[in-house]
Amino acid sequence: MPTETTSRILVVDDDAEMLRAHQRILTRAGLTVDTAENGRAALEMLSRASYGAVVSDIAMPEMDGVSFLRAVRDVDLDLPVLLVTGSPDVTTAAAAVQYGAFRYLTKPVPAEILVGAVRRAARLHEWAVLRRTAHLGDRGADVGDRAAIDASLTRALKSMWMAFQPIVSYRAREVFAYEALMRTSEPALPHPGAVLEAALRVGRHAQVGQRVRQLVAATLDTAPSVTCFVNLHVRDLADDALYEDGEPLSRHAERVVLELTERSPLDEVGGLRARLERLRKLGFRLAVDDLGAGYSGLTSLAQLDPEVVKVDMSLVRDVDSQPIKQKLIASLQALARDLDKKLVLEGVETPAERDFLVETGCDLFQGYLFARPAKPFTDVAW
Repeated sequence: MPTETTSRILVVDDDAEMLRAHQRILTRAGLTVDTAENGRAALEMLSRASYGAVVSDIAMPEMDGVSFLRAVRDVDLDLPVLLVTGSPDVTTAAAAVQYGAFRYLTKPVPAEILVGAVRRAARLHEWAVLRRTAHLGDRGADVGDRAAIDASLTRALKSMWMAFQPIVSYRAREVFAYEALMRTSEPALPHPGAVLEAALRVGRHAQVGQRVRQLVAATLDTAPSVTCFVNLHVRDLADDALYEDGEPLSRHAERVVLELTERSPLDEVGGLRARLERLRKLGFRLAVDDLGAGYSGLTSLAQLDPEVVKVDMSLVRDVDSQPIKQKLIASLQALARDLDKKLVLEGVETPAERDFLVETGCDLFQGYLFARPAKPFTDVAW
Protein backbone atom coordinates (compact mmCIF):
# COMPACT_ATOMS: atom_id res chain seq x y z
CA MET A 1 0.00 0.00 0.00
CA PRO A 2 1.59 3.31 -1.06
CA THR A 3 2.00 5.92 1.62
CA GLU A 4 0.73 9.49 1.28
CA THR A 5 4.26 10.73 0.61
CA THR A 6 4.91 8.00 -1.99
CA SER A 7 1.78 9.01 -3.89
CA ARG A 8 2.59 12.74 -3.88
CA ILE A 9 4.56 13.91 -6.91
CA LEU A 10 5.98 17.32 -7.81
CA VAL A 11 6.04 18.28 -11.51
CA VAL A 12 8.23 21.21 -12.61
CA ASP A 13 8.00 22.80 -16.07
CA ASP A 14 7.91 26.35 -17.43
CA ASP A 15 5.76 25.16 -20.36
CA ALA A 16 2.20 25.48 -19.02
CA GLU A 17 0.77 23.05 -21.58
CA MET A 18 3.36 20.36 -20.81
CA LEU A 19 2.92 20.96 -17.09
CA ARG A 20 -0.83 20.35 -17.37
CA ALA A 21 -0.30 17.28 -19.55
CA HIS A 22 2.04 15.58 -17.07
CA GLN A 23 -0.23 16.57 -14.18
CA ARG A 24 -3.23 15.07 -15.95
CA ILE A 25 -1.44 11.78 -16.76
CA LEU A 26 -0.19 11.26 -13.21
CA THR A 27 -3.45 12.32 -11.58
CA ARG A 28 -5.37 9.82 -13.71
CA ALA A 29 -2.97 7.16 -12.44
CA GLY A 30 -4.12 7.89 -8.89
CA LEU A 31 -1.20 10.06 -7.80
CA THR A 32 -1.44 13.38 -6.00
CA VAL A 33 0.33 16.00 -8.10
CA ASP A 34 1.63 19.44 -7.18
CA THR A 35 3.12 21.71 -9.83
CA ALA A 36 5.74 24.43 -10.05
CA GLU A 37 6.57 26.66 -13.01
CA ASN A 38 10.30 26.92 -12.28
CA GLY A 39 13.08 25.43 -10.21
CA ARG A 40 13.12 28.10 -7.52
CA ALA A 41 9.40 27.71 -6.84
CA ALA A 42 9.89 23.93 -6.73
CA LEU A 43 12.67 24.23 -4.14
CA GLU A 44 10.39 26.35 -1.99
CA MET A 45 7.67 23.68 -2.20
CA LEU A 46 10.19 20.96 -1.30
CA SER A 47 11.07 22.90 1.85
CA ARG A 48 7.44 22.81 2.97
CA ALA A 49 6.24 19.32 1.92
CA SER A 50 7.48 15.78 1.32
CA TYR A 51 7.25 14.09 -2.09
CA GLY A 52 7.78 10.61 -3.44
CA ALA A 53 9.42 11.85 -6.65
CA VAL A 54 9.96 14.93 -8.80
CA VAL A 55 9.50 15.22 -12.57
CA SER A 56 11.41 18.22 -13.92
CA ASP A 57 11.94 19.76 -17.32
CA ILE A 58 15.58 20.52 -18.18
CA ALA A 59 15.31 23.62 -20.37
CA MET A 60 13.90 26.23 -17.96
CA PRO A 61 14.84 29.90 -17.50
CA GLU A 62 16.72 31.15 -14.42
CA MET A 63 17.36 27.66 -13.05
CA ASP A 64 17.55 24.78 -15.52
CA GLY A 65 16.74 21.19 -14.62
CA VAL A 66 20.34 20.16 -13.92
CA SER A 67 20.88 23.18 -11.63
CA PHE A 68 17.62 22.31 -9.90
CA LEU A 69 18.77 18.70 -9.47
CA ARG A 70 22.08 19.91 -8.00
CA ALA A 71 20.17 22.10 -5.51
CA VAL A 72 17.94 19.18 -4.53
CA ARG A 73 20.99 17.01 -3.86
CA ASP A 74 22.35 19.64 -1.49
CA VAL A 75 19.40 19.04 0.84
CA ASP A 76 18.10 15.55 0.00
CA LEU A 77 20.20 12.61 -1.18
CA ASP A 78 17.26 10.22 -1.53
CA LEU A 79 14.58 12.14 -3.46
CA PRO A 80 14.34 10.74 -7.02
CA VAL A 81 14.35 13.38 -9.76
CA LEU A 82 13.29 12.39 -13.27
CA LEU A 83 14.62 14.84 -15.87
CA VAL A 84 12.61 15.38 -19.05
CA THR A 85 13.97 16.98 -22.21
CA GLY A 86 13.02 17.58 -25.80
CA SER A 87 16.66 17.80 -26.87
CA PRO A 88 18.82 15.06 -25.32
CA ASP A 89 22.58 15.54 -25.46
CA VAL A 90 25.64 13.91 -23.94
CA THR A 91 26.69 16.93 -21.85
CA THR A 92 23.34 17.17 -20.10
CA ALA A 93 23.23 13.41 -19.65
CA ALA A 94 26.67 13.41 -18.02
CA ALA A 95 25.59 16.16 -15.63
CA ALA A 96 22.46 14.18 -14.82
CA VAL A 97 24.66 11.20 -13.93
CA GLN A 98 26.90 13.31 -11.73
CA TYR A 99 24.02 14.55 -9.61
CA GLY A 100 22.08 11.29 -9.52
CA ALA A 101 19.08 11.76 -11.81
CA PHE A 102 16.77 8.77 -11.49
CA ARG A 103 15.73 8.77 -15.17
CA TYR A 104 16.44 10.87 -18.25
CA LEU A 105 13.31 10.88 -20.41
CA THR A 106 12.69 12.33 -23.85
CA LYS A 107 9.59 14.35 -24.73
CA PRO A 108 6.93 13.47 -25.55
CA VAL A 109 6.98 10.82 -22.83
CA PRO A 110 4.30 8.12 -23.38
CA ALA A 111 1.83 8.06 -20.49
CA GLU A 112 2.59 4.47 -19.52
CA ILE A 113 6.35 5.17 -19.47
CA LEU A 114 5.92 8.29 -17.34
CA VAL A 115 3.58 6.62 -14.85
CA GLY A 116 5.73 3.50 -14.60
CA ALA A 117 8.94 5.46 -14.06
CA VAL A 118 7.35 7.73 -11.44
CA ARG A 119 5.81 4.82 -9.52
CA ARG A 120 9.12 2.94 -9.49
CA ALA A 121 11.00 6.06 -8.39
CA ALA A 122 8.55 6.66 -5.55
CA ARG A 123 8.79 3.04 -4.36
CA LEU A 124 12.57 3.14 -4.35
CA HIS A 125 12.46 6.46 -2.50
CA GLU A 126 10.33 4.91 0.22
CA TRP A 127 12.80 2.02 0.55
CA ALA A 128 15.74 4.45 0.66
CA VAL A 129 14.12 6.45 3.45
CA LEU A 130 13.45 3.26 5.41
CA ARG A 131 17.08 2.24 5.05
CA ARG A 132 18.33 5.64 6.12
CA THR A 133 16.04 5.89 9.16
CA ALA A 134 16.44 2.27 10.23
CA HIS A 135 19.93 1.58 8.93
CA LEU A 136 20.81 -2.01 9.69
CA GLY A 137 18.30 -1.99 12.52
CA ASP A 138 19.71 0.98 14.42
CA ARG A 139 17.61 3.28 16.60
CA GLY A 140 14.16 4.13 15.34
CA ALA A 141 13.39 0.71 13.86
CA ASP A 142 10.28 -0.99 15.08
CA VAL A 143 11.26 -4.24 16.79
CA GLY A 144 8.11 -6.09 15.76
CA ASP A 145 8.47 -4.95 12.15
CA ARG A 146 12.12 -6.01 12.10
CA ALA A 147 11.24 -9.39 13.51
CA ALA A 148 8.66 -9.96 10.78
CA ILE A 149 11.10 -8.91 8.05
CA ASP A 150 13.80 -11.10 9.55
CA ALA A 151 11.48 -14.13 9.62
CA SER A 152 10.40 -13.54 6.00
CA LEU A 153 13.99 -13.24 4.89
CA THR A 154 14.92 -16.49 6.63
CA ARG A 155 12.11 -18.27 4.77
CA ALA A 156 13.20 -16.64 1.50
CA LEU A 157 16.78 -17.86 1.93
CA LYS A 158 15.59 -21.40 2.61
CA SER A 159 13.32 -21.46 -0.46
CA MET A 160 15.70 -19.59 -2.78
CA TRP A 161 16.53 -21.03 -6.17
CA MET A 162 18.16 -19.70 -9.33
CA ALA A 163 16.55 -19.20 -12.70
CA PHE A 164 18.80 -18.89 -15.75
CA GLN A 165 18.16 -16.83 -18.89
CA PRO A 166 20.36 -17.31 -21.94
CA ILE A 167 22.43 -14.56 -23.52
CA VAL A 168 22.75 -15.52 -27.16
CA SER A 169 25.05 -14.82 -30.06
CA TYR A 170 22.49 -14.41 -32.81
CA ARG A 171 25.06 -14.49 -35.60
CA ALA A 172 26.47 -17.84 -34.43
CA ARG A 173 23.05 -19.14 -33.30
CA GLU A 174 24.53 -20.31 -30.02
CA VAL A 175 24.29 -19.54 -26.31
CA PHE A 176 27.04 -17.15 -25.24
CA ALA A 177 26.23 -17.38 -21.50
CA TYR A 178 23.39 -17.53 -18.97
CA GLU A 179 22.40 -14.91 -16.43
CA ALA A 180 21.55 -16.31 -12.99
CA LEU A 181 18.45 -14.68 -11.50
CA MET A 182 17.37 -15.03 -7.88
CA ARG A 183 13.95 -16.52 -7.20
CA THR A 184 12.14 -17.36 -3.95
CA SER A 185 8.88 -18.97 -2.84
CA GLU A 186 8.39 -16.55 0.07
CA PRO A 187 5.12 -14.61 -0.64
CA ALA A 188 6.11 -11.67 1.58
CA LEU A 189 9.21 -11.09 -0.58
CA PRO A 190 7.93 -11.89 -4.06
CA HIS A 191 10.78 -10.54 -6.22
CA PRO A 192 14.57 -10.03 -5.96
CA GLY A 193 14.24 -6.33 -5.18
CA ALA A 194 12.08 -7.08 -2.15
CA VAL A 195 14.58 -9.68 -0.90
CA LEU A 196 17.48 -7.26 -1.24
CA GLU A 197 15.66 -4.40 0.49
CA ALA A 198 14.64 -6.65 3.37
CA ALA A 199 18.20 -7.91 3.74
CA LEU A 200 19.59 -4.38 3.77
CA ARG A 201 17.10 -3.29 6.38
CA VAL A 202 17.95 -6.05 8.85
CA GLY A 203 21.67 -6.19 8.13
CA ARG A 204 21.74 -9.57 6.37
CA HIS A 205 22.65 -8.58 2.86
CA ALA A 206 25.91 -10.54 2.93
CA GLN A 207 23.90 -13.72 3.61
CA VAL A 208 21.81 -13.15 0.49
CA GLY A 209 24.88 -12.65 -1.69
CA GLN A 210 26.58 -15.71 -0.24
CA ARG A 211 23.47 -17.85 -0.77
CA VAL A 212 23.18 -16.74 -4.41
CA ARG A 213 26.82 -17.54 -5.10
CA GLN A 214 26.48 -20.90 -3.39
CA LEU A 215 23.47 -21.85 -5.54
CA VAL A 216 25.08 -20.69 -8.77
CA ALA A 217 28.28 -22.58 -7.96
CA ALA A 218 26.30 -25.77 -7.33
CA THR A 219 24.70 -25.43 -10.77
CA LEU A 220 28.04 -24.79 -12.48
CA ASP A 221 29.43 -27.91 -10.80
CA THR A 222 27.09 -29.91 -13.03
CA ALA A 223 27.54 -27.76 -16.17
CA PRO A 224 31.27 -27.57 -16.95
CA SER A 225 30.86 -25.80 -20.30
CA VAL A 226 28.51 -22.99 -19.18
CA THR A 227 29.51 -19.36 -18.70
CA CYS A 228 27.36 -17.52 -16.17
CA PHE A 229 26.58 -13.88 -15.35
CA VAL A 230 25.95 -13.33 -11.63
CA ASN A 231 24.52 -10.13 -10.17
CA LEU A 232 26.35 -8.41 -7.32
CA HIS A 233 24.96 -5.64 -5.18
CA VAL A 234 27.61 -2.97 -4.63
CA ARG A 235 27.77 -3.90 -0.95
CA ASP A 236 28.77 -7.45 -1.90
CA LEU A 237 32.15 -5.97 -2.78
CA ALA A 238 32.65 -5.17 0.90
CA ASP A 239 32.01 -8.79 1.94
CA ASP A 240 35.41 -10.38 2.64
CA ALA A 241 33.93 -13.82 1.97
CA LEU A 242 33.73 -12.92 -1.74
CA TYR A 243 37.54 -13.03 -1.97
CA GLU A 244 38.28 -16.06 0.21
CA ASP A 245 39.78 -19.28 -1.13
CA GLY A 246 36.74 -21.23 0.07
CA GLU A 247 34.24 -19.01 -1.78
CA PRO A 248 32.17 -21.53 -3.84
CA LEU A 249 31.96 -19.36 -6.94
CA SER A 250 35.74 -18.83 -7.10
CA ARG A 251 36.32 -22.37 -8.30
CA HIS A 252 34.40 -21.38 -11.44
CA ALA A 253 35.79 -17.83 -11.70
CA GLU A 254 37.06 -18.24 -15.27
CA ARG A 255 33.47 -18.91 -16.36
CA VAL A 256 31.78 -16.19 -14.31
CA VAL A 257 31.00 -12.58 -15.19
CA LEU A 258 30.03 -10.49 -12.16
CA GLU A 259 27.36 -7.87 -12.98
CA LEU A 260 27.44 -4.62 -11.00
CA THR A 261 24.50 -2.24 -10.90
CA GLU A 262 24.09 1.19 -9.29
CA ARG A 263 21.44 0.25 -6.76
CA SER A 264 23.88 1.84 -4.32
CA PRO A 265 26.71 4.26 -5.17
CA LEU A 266 30.03 2.60 -5.92
CA ASP A 267 31.64 5.17 -3.64
CA GLU A 268 30.08 3.34 -0.67
CA VAL A 269 32.82 0.72 -0.97
CA GLY A 270 36.28 1.65 0.26
CA GLY A 271 39.26 0.59 -1.82
CA LEU A 272 37.07 -0.13 -4.85
CA ARG A 273 39.90 -0.37 -7.36
CA ALA A 274 41.88 -2.81 -5.21
CA ARG A 275 38.80 -4.98 -4.65
CA LEU A 276 38.09 -5.17 -8.37
CA GLU A 277 41.70 -6.09 -9.03
CA ARG A 278 41.43 -8.93 -6.48
CA LEU A 279 38.37 -10.28 -8.30
CA ARG A 280 40.12 -10.14 -11.65
CA LYS A 281 43.15 -11.95 -10.22
CA LEU A 282 40.80 -14.72 -9.09
CA GLY A 283 39.69 -15.01 -12.73
CA PHE A 284 36.36 -13.18 -12.68
CA ARG A 285 35.31 -10.77 -15.40
CA LEU A 286 33.11 -7.74 -14.74
CA ALA A 287 30.02 -6.31 -16.39
CA VAL A 288 28.10 -3.06 -16.00
CA ASP A 289 24.37 -3.75 -15.91
CA ASP A 290 21.51 -1.49 -17.08
CA LEU A 291 23.55 0.96 -19.15
CA GLY A 292 21.06 3.51 -20.45
CA ALA A 293 18.62 3.38 -17.53
CA GLY A 294 18.55 7.15 -17.13
CA TYR A 295 22.27 7.14 -18.10
CA SER A 296 23.07 5.97 -14.57
CA GLY A 297 25.43 3.30 -15.91
CA LEU A 298 27.87 5.81 -17.42
CA THR A 299 29.46 6.39 -14.03
CA SER A 300 29.92 2.66 -13.49
CA LEU A 301 31.40 2.27 -16.96
CA ALA A 302 34.17 4.71 -16.09
CA GLN A 303 34.79 3.39 -12.57
CA LEU A 304 34.70 -0.35 -13.30
CA ASP A 305 36.26 -0.54 -16.78
CA PRO A 306 34.23 -3.74 -17.35
CA GLU A 307 34.81 -6.43 -19.94
CA VAL A 308 31.07 -6.52 -20.74
CA VAL A 309 28.46 -3.76 -20.99
CA LYS A 310 24.75 -4.62 -20.78
CA VAL A 311 22.35 -2.11 -22.35
CA ASP A 312 19.11 -1.61 -20.44
CA MET A 313 15.86 -2.77 -22.00
CA SER A 314 14.47 0.79 -21.88
CA LEU A 315 16.75 1.64 -24.83
CA VAL A 316 15.93 -1.59 -26.65
CA ARG A 317 12.15 -1.36 -26.40
CA ASP A 318 10.72 -0.37 -29.83
CA VAL A 319 14.18 0.59 -31.06
CA ASP A 320 13.13 -0.35 -34.59
CA SER A 321 10.71 2.60 -34.69
CA GLN A 322 12.37 5.26 -32.51
CA PRO A 323 15.16 7.25 -34.19
CA ILE A 324 16.64 8.66 -30.97
CA LYS A 325 17.05 5.18 -29.49
CA GLN A 326 18.55 4.02 -32.79
CA LYS A 327 21.22 6.72 -32.62
CA LEU A 328 21.96 5.95 -28.97
CA ILE A 329 22.32 2.21 -29.64
CA ALA A 330 24.58 2.89 -32.62
CA SER A 331 26.72 5.19 -30.47
CA LEU A 332 26.98 2.62 -27.69
CA GLN A 333 27.91 -0.07 -30.20
CA ALA A 334 30.66 2.13 -31.60
CA LEU A 335 31.87 2.99 -28.09
CA ALA A 336 31.99 -0.68 -27.09
CA ARG A 337 33.91 -1.51 -30.24
CA ASP A 338 36.42 1.30 -29.66
CA LEU A 339 36.93 0.27 -26.02
CA ASP A 340 37.07 -3.44 -26.88
CA LYS A 341 34.04 -4.26 -24.72
CA LYS A 342 31.38 -6.85 -25.42
CA LEU A 343 27.90 -5.29 -25.70
CA VAL A 344 24.81 -7.23 -24.58
CA LEU A 345 21.36 -5.88 -25.46
CA GLU A 346 18.78 -6.72 -22.77
CA GLY A 347 15.02 -7.05 -23.13
CA VAL A 348 14.82 -8.04 -26.81
CA GLU A 349 11.21 -9.08 -27.26
CA THR A 350 10.24 -8.70 -30.92
CA PRO A 351 11.72 -9.81 -34.26
CA ALA A 352 11.67 -6.16 -35.39
CA GLU A 353 13.86 -5.11 -32.45
CA ARG A 354 16.23 -8.01 -33.10
CA ASP A 355 16.50 -7.33 -36.82
CA PHE A 356 17.31 -3.65 -36.35
CA LEU A 357 19.95 -4.46 -33.74
CA VAL A 358 21.54 -7.05 -36.06
CA GLU A 359 21.64 -4.47 -38.87
CA THR A 360 23.37 -2.05 -36.47
CA GLY A 361 26.11 -4.62 -35.89
CA CYS A 362 24.98 -5.94 -32.52
CA ASP A 363 25.16 -9.67 -31.86
CA LEU A 364 24.72 -10.53 -28.16
CA PHE A 365 21.06 -10.47 -27.05
CA GLN A 366 19.03 -11.38 -23.99
CA GLY A 367 15.24 -11.31 -23.81
CA TYR A 368 11.90 -13.07 -23.98
CA LEU A 369 12.15 -13.39 -27.76
CA PHE A 370 14.79 -16.08 -27.20
CA ALA A 371 13.87 -17.53 -23.79
CA ARG A 372 12.40 -16.63 -20.43
CA PRO A 373 14.28 -17.25 -17.18
CA ALA A 374 13.82 -20.86 -16.08
CA LYS A 375 15.49 -23.67 -14.19
CA PRO A 376 18.68 -24.80 -15.95
CA PHE A 377 18.77 -24.85 -18.86
CA THR A 378 15.94 -23.76 -21.12
CA ASP A 379 15.95 -24.14 -24.92
CA VAL A 380 16.46 -21.08 -27.11
CA ALA A 381 13.93 -20.02 -29.75
CA TRP A 382 15.77 -18.74 -32.83
